[in-house]
Formats: sequence, C-alpha cells, structure tokens
Amino acid sequence: MDGEAHDSAGRHALAAHDPRHRAEADLRDKGLSRGSVGLISSVVLGISSVAPAYALTATLGLLVTAVGLKAPAIFIAGFIPMFLTAYGYRELNKVAPDCGSSFTWATKAFGPYIGWMCGWGLVVAIIIVLSNLAGVAVSFFYLFIARLTGVESIADLAGNKPVNVLTCLTFVAIATLIAYRGITATERVQYILVGFQMVMLVVFVVMLFIGIGRADNPRSIGFSLDWFHPFTGLELSAFVAGVSASIFAFWGWDTSFSVNEESRDSDKTPGRAGLLCVVTILVTYLVVAVAAMMYAGIGGEGTGLGNEATTDNVFAALAGPTMGGAGLLLFLAVLASSAASLQTTFLPASRTLLRDGTYRAIPPRFASVHPRFRIPAFATLMCGIGTSVFYTVLTIFSQNVLSDTIAALGIMICFYYGLTAFACVWYFRKELFASPANFVFKFAFPLVGGLMLATVFVILLKDSFDPSYGSGASIAGVGLVFVLGLGVLVLGGVLMLICRARYPAFFRGETLAKDTPSLVVAD
Repeated sequence: MDGEAHDSAGRHALAAHDPRHRAEADLRDKGLSRGSVGLISSVVLGISSVAPAYALTATLGLLVTAVGLKAPAIFIAGFIPMFLTAYGYRELNKVAPDCGSSFTWATKAFGPYIGWMCGWGLVVAIIIVLSNLAGVAVSFFYLFIARLTGVESIADLAGNKPVNVLTCLTFVAIATLIAYRGITATERVQYILVGFQMVMLVVFVVMLFIGIGRADNPRSIGFSLDWFHPFTGLELSAFVAGVSASIFAFWGWDTSFSVNEESRDSDKTPGRAGLLCVVTILVTYLVVAVAAMMYAGIGGEGTGLGNEATTDNVFAALAGPTMGGAGLLLFLAVLASSAASLQTTFLPASRTLLRDGTYRAIPPRFASVHPRFRIPAFATLMCGIGTSVFYTVLTIFSQNVLSDTIAALGIMICFYYGLTAFACVWYFRKELFASPANFVFKFAFPLVGGLMLATVFVILLKDSFDPSYGSGASIAGVGLVFVLGLGVLVLGGVLMLICRARYPAFFRGETLAKDTPSLVVAD
C-alpha cells in the first residue's frame, strides 16, 4: 500500500512539472512484471492474436466468393482503418501507458460511462473469440490427426459434441495455464508457434508460385494490378461485406498495447509494435492472396478459390496439390495459429479486467496479481472459465448461435476500436493544430479511421437486422446477428448500471478522472 501511495505521489509531482505526464497522474501501478516485453516480443504477441494462418484459410475463400479478383483490394480496404486507428492508440499510449488501453483512454476522453462501455465491448469480443479459436483448434487438431494417420474418420470426431467440448476445454485449460505462468512463459511459447506458422506460410507461397506455370495446372491466371483497385468492378454491398470480413481478419493487433505496462519503454514500444504488426499482417495477406489466386484462380470447381465446398478452409484444398506430403505441415501451421491466438488473446482480456478491478469499475477481486508470476491471477482464471462456459453452452444448444455470435463480432470490434480512435481526437482537442505532426497523427489519422469504423458499424447493424443475414435465424422477425450484436451492448449497459450502484467511486471520477492535458507539441 505504501508503494502504491509513493507511486501515485510521484506521478502527481511529475505532472506538475511536465504536462505530458498529466494523464498519468491518477494511473496506478498494478504490480505486473515491468520491462519483460521488448519490441520484437510485442510484435510477435500482436501477430499471434491476429492468427494470420487461420485468418487466411478461413477468410480468403469467402472474400473471393464475395468480390472475386478484388480480394487483395479488400484486404487493403480493411487495413486502412486499422492502420489509422493504430496511430490513435500510439498517441494515447504515449501519455497514458496503462494496460487498460481502450477503457482508460475512453474514460479520460469521454468520462466513466463511455469508458466502461468501451472496455465492455473489448472484453466480450475477446471472450467470444476465445471460444471460436478453441473450436477451430479442435477442428484442425482432429483434421491433422486424420491426415497424419490416414484414417479420415478421425476428422469426424470434431462433430461429436461430447468429444468436441471435452477437447475444447482441454485446450482452454492449457492456454489458461500458460497465461497463468507469466508473460515470459507466454513469450517463449509464442516465438515457437508464430515462428512456425510464418515459416510455413512462406514455404506455401513459394510452392504456389512454383506451381503457377505447371502444365497440370490449367486454373492458373496472370497477375494484374487491377486486383488492388477497390473502386472499380465492385458493388457497394459486396465491398462492405468484404471490408467487414477484412476488418475481422486484422483484429487483434492491439494486444501489443494491452501489455504496455510490461513493456520496455512503455510509452513507445507498444505504439511501434502495433504499427509493425498491422503492416506485417497486410504484407502477409497480400502475398498469400496473390499467390493463391494466381495458382488456383477464382473458379467454383476443384481447387478454385470460388469453390463453395472449400471456402471455409482453402488451405485444405491447396495443401496437397502444391506441397504433396509436406502439406500436412500446413495443417499443423493452422492448428498452431489458432492455438497461439487462443493463448495470447488471454492477455488483453485479463489485463482489461485487472484494470477494471484496479479502478473499482467492477469487483475489486479482479485487481489481484499473482505474487510470483506477476499476472492478473483472478482475471486470467475467470477468462478461462468464462470461455469454457460460453463455448460449452452454445455448442450443446445451437451451432447457429455460435456462428451468428461470431458474425456479430464485427459490430463490437468497430464499436470499441472506433470509440478509441475518437477518444484520441477529443482527448488532444486543444493541441490538434499546434504542429503538423499533431494534425496528422492525433487528428487526421484517428478521425478518418474512426469514421470508417463507424460507417461499417452502422451498415452492419442495418444489414444484420434482416433475418437472412448470417445463418438466417431470427427473433420476432429480426436477424439473430443484430439481436446478438446490439443485445450484448445493451447487456453491457445494464451491467454498468449495476456496477455503478455497487462501486460508485469510479463513476464519480474518483478512481480514474476525465482529463484534458495542457498544450503539448509533438516531437
């Protein structure tokens, strides 16, 4: 307790002499393992959360089906709001390197109510994604075993609900255990998993290019720069559908900011890592997409990327023809990708709950930190339990609800990313025109990124209101995806009111205050 008071007093004294640190005056040290994450580690954690190998095999076919040869352009269109928003995260992290990230920054910009809802959007999105990643890991685990042994019936075990749930709970337990052992243990595991999947993607691309000109590959097509042009040959509905899928494919880079308190140079490293992560993912997506399109074409038969029978797993269709027996390693790479993302996605969720508990926005129990491993102990366990319960219930009662919940994720992703981008503009409103750098990085970039995300958010709400959206399920004539997406946000509002009644100090601004810094000219 004395250490906490000393830290707080130090921050207030520093704020009095340097306006750049005013935002840090009421931030609290949460007891995490400081200085444990370097730049490369932070980038690796971000890439792991995005899960490029899994995202590509799951979305590339869907994008080609929706937009044809414009898939690379759609990846770029999804990248732009992510890249611009990442600058907003970077600027906010410079003045308030708090593991609360979106929650803390939205609170300081807009006040406790919007900040609480921003944090809720992040946490609930992560819990849903953790469930999805665990399910994907189960599917690819049995698919890999089936290909390895030659007994194809083993792959059907993923469809057996009791086996599926038990296997999933095992994966979640392992991921929770690794996360519980500390950030260093997480880093070591991620270097292996991320390194393996990226190497296998490089090998896969090389084999695709080698196979383009083969005589036994009649589906190969020539390269065209028009593939990268998003404003020709696309209907607006197809463009929006593609962008929403692309945004989901980029989601997860902000993990680099969730470990900012554990990073070396905490005010700089996360920002650099976040930008490097987004750019690395874009390059990976574009290279793989172009190679796959040139090799397989976009036809609806055989290995064509437009074949509806393989749209949810294009690597399964291309691994054998391009890599032969070594194609089994590509399956293992996708399994490693989903498993790696399952494990690292615990980081932002647990640290968000830790932050909420620290500032008394939720029960203080969530503020507990393990004395040895220096991780959010109770929050990490609750993330594992919440993921397990969520996945088990939805798997037992309805697969459609699970798939529609994943579809509703786009609504939540745009919600909290967009709010954070706008928080940057509003927080720095007194200094936006003080220098060219301020105008670009604190105003123009985050504003455009936020507006793009807000536009997709509104369009998703409008489209998902139609019962035909997603699985086709509906409630009282309203699309289930709309009910789930908006319903989760409404549920968050209800929980916020309950927390306000039980923990009023946060909502009165006593534990984390709304703040506007003095004029600061960017370096």
